[in-house]
Amino acid sequence: MKISYLTDKLNLTSDEATKFWPLFNAFEQKQKELKQDKKRSYLDRLEDEKVDAMTDKEATGYLAQMESTDEELYQLRKKFIASLKGVLPAIKIIKLKQAEDGFNRKLLKQYRENGTRK
Repeated sequence: MKISYLTDKLNLTSDEATKFWPLFNAFEQKQKELKQDKKRSYLDRLEDEKVDAMTDKEATGYLAQMESTDEELYQLRKKFIASLKGVLPAIKIIKLKQAEDGFNRKLLKQYRENGTRK
């Protein structure tokens, strides 16, 4: 669904698509790994009761982990955008960001609509 949505919004030429999709797929995979491996490693342990019982030192450690993961995600996106500059014109890179945001909004809307039908 996402591939179809992005393809439609970006209007990639066949040459652009050939170069773009391997970069995009690698970026998505690495981003997914970071979110799953890193974020879940500390978010799963942050239940309300556990947070309330946390020492300041433990909280500082969790905060440092969160900041580190956010920085890694930021650097990953920055590297991805730099690699796209050799493949797509700047306007299409901006359109990619818009398309990703639009796709996420669309999914959230569908989720909300399906959730209210129950």
